[in-house]
Amino acid sequence: MSLIIHYAFVPHTDPEASLAFYRDVLGFEVRQDVGYESMRWITVGPPEQPETAIVLHPPAVDPTISDEERRVVLELMAKGSLGAVTLASDDLDATFAKIEAAGAEVLQEPTDQDYGVRDCAFRDPSGNLVRINQLG
Repeated sequence: MSLIIHYAFVPHTDPEASLAFYRDVLGFEVRQDVGYESMRWITVGPPEQPETAIVLHPPAVDPTISDEERRVVLELMAKGSLGAVTLASDDLDATFAKIEAAGAEVLQEPTDQDYGVRDCAFRDPSGNLVRINQLG
């Protein structure tokens, strides 16, 4: 049996801002852009990995959750405590410089961690944590 990561889900509060970040800043290609009523699900992924994608989705759309639960979800997103994704780059410093120059909120500059990883961190336009590790 062989398993791969096919889809990961990251919530968004502004589809256009999320699309601009993941497509224009990170360089991901748009694989699908599906609308329903006032909501959008946007699937993006690295061009070199067609089998792996991130689905940017509207948060708290389940009709079975209460208004209070929906409010809590949005508060957690605003704090950056709900969604997260870890990416990897073969040139962390150049990747960091590009993303920082695009105006993304920097959480951590490239750092050698005690546990052996060199990484940096940003927030996407919806507040989700985007951590990037150095490959190799």
